[in-house]
Amino acid sequence: MTNSGNVRIAYFSMEIATNPVCPTYAGGLGVLAGDTLQSAADLGVPMLAVTLLHRKGYFRQRLDETGRQFEEPQEWEPEQVLEPVEPVVSVELAGRSVKVRAWRNWIVGATCHRVPVYFLDTNLSDNPPWERTLTDFLYGGDQNYRLCQEAVLGIAGIRLLRALGHNEIERFHMNEGHSALLVLALLEERSHSQDLAETTSADLDAVRSQCVFTTHTPVPAAFDQFPLDLAARILGSNVVAILGKTKCCPPETLNMTFLALRCSRYINGVAMRHGELSQSMFPNYPIHSITNGVHAATWTSVAFQELFDRHIPEWRHDNLYLRYAIGIDLREIQEAHRKAKAHLLREIQRATGAILSETTATIGFARRAAEYKRADLLFADLNRLRAIRQNAGPFQIVFAGKAHPQDEPGKALIRKVFEAASQLRDSIPVVYVPDYDLRWAHLFTSGVDLWLNTPHRPFEASGTSGMKAALNGVPSLSVRDGWWVEGHFEGVTGWSVGYDENPEEHAVELASLYAKLEHTILPMFYSEPQAYVQIMRSAIAVNGSFFNTQRMVSQYLLNAYGPERESALLAEGESEAAGRLLLKRGA
Repeated sequence: MTNSGNVRIAYFSMEIATNPVCPTYAGGLGVLAGDTLQSAADLGVPMLAVTLLHRKGYFRQRLDETGRQFEEPQEWEPEQVLEPVEPVVSVELAGRSVKVRAWRNWIVGATCHRVPVYFLDTNLSDNPPWERTLTDFLYGGDQNYRLCQEAVLGIAGIRLLRALGHNEIERFHMNEGHSALLVLALLEERSHSQDLAETTSADLDAVRSQCVFTTHTPVPAAFDQFPLDLAARILGSNVVAILGKTKCCPPETLNMTFLALRCSRYINGVAMRHGELSQSMFPNYPIHSITNGVHAATWTSVAFQELFDRHIPEWRHDNLYLRYAIGIDLREIQEAHRKAKAHLLREIQRATGAILSETTATIGFARRAAEYKRADLLFADLNRLRAIRQNAGPFQIVFAGKAHPQDEPGKALIRKVFEAASQLRDSIPVVYVPDYDLRWAHLFTSGVDLWLNTPHRPFEASGTSGMKAALNGVPSLSVRDGWWVEGHFEGVTGWSVGYDENPEEHAVELASLYAKLEHTILPMFYSEPQAYVQIMRSAIAVNGSFFNTQRMVSQYLLNAYGPERESALLAEGESEAAGRLLLKRGA
């Protein structure tokens, strides 16, 4: 059991998906955080996590018949799900003291080791009305609201951990830059005069030795930045003075990414290509790469869990054993997938009324509806799609994904999919499932026959949906960006879109996409089903065995959290988990 005396790693993330009934996540970042903590619990890592409560969630998505998105609060009752903790701390925002409490959720691992997740909450009667709303909405409000939220996460988060007795933490892991203000709280702890302006370079070095930063976006416009005068008004003028010493403030701006970069001992991107791109963006900092993964047992469908349990029971505690899926009979792979597909199509019919065929090739696209992800690329030439259907065989397409409430181009993408669906109604069924969440993600990634991913390079930092699909024997047809640079073996684990010689040429990518569907994928699906199932099996053995958070967390232990502390970073009394981890490393 984890207690305050042996926790060594604190993981901070603006969003964490821990439970389908807790809408404390928006998408990939939060789901990755939840998978990371589950694997940490499995491996017996002495870790805890800090996030915000988000009482009104991200939002519920409602779509009208034209694809217009409407947002509604996703109300829930944390009191019914989470455990309250006693300490109340405060953080000064715009000259007012804001009280912060927390709720706790325990993530239980395969060895019964437990990782606590603390959800910070400002909805206390002692707070003024506006301050009580600071932990209501995920990624909501204006810059003032967002900076106050990030101060609660970073500064109040550290104070709460200390109030709980977590005084032996050695590493503070910032999962994206939202929590970077924790640096200020750590510096404050070192300041005997309580005047941050007197912080020394030795103080900065000491804090830097404790911090780890993972960047998740290759798009500078997505980095959280706030006007320096706003930061001074909310955080205080003495804070601006210390921010200047960290050199994280370009002219008149608080850049949270620069703050995290300047104050971290280890920095990493989330895939090989993303690490290289981040290094080019930040040449003054050493950027490493630790490719993302997914929690294997969580994202494997029931049908495939039963199949793996029969043939390779070791897979649950050692995901590398999924390599041995290559020896499972193709008929059993095919039958497990048939069950998962039937489940998906039943749920789609229940939710939308659409009746789809279990024998028709089903393409899935379920991502955040953002412009760079190009959900509409497939529909660039509807006549060509009709011809592919005529020449190579029928196919149906299922979509899902939310656009951020302020992302008008993302919302326009959803409407384009609906428009294409209307025009293709007589030839190619296209269904858009509203309100994509963890439950639908499980169904989609296990039940489709082909996972489609068409981001505009190089903006896909990693992507984890295709990894989830691979665990369930679903191959990808994807642009070679993010994780697919590492996971793609043409005709073995799936297929690529485009050619490296012309990676940015839209016409080339489109021609490649249509050609692969018409001349390779659909003919194999219908005329050589055993060959298609061989690719499904290879996706499990090659990609499922590597792109998992068990491997990822092991890499963080070895590299980010410090090799010199490796033995101490395994929980006391977790000798079985420790031994297993060391064996996996070849010790």
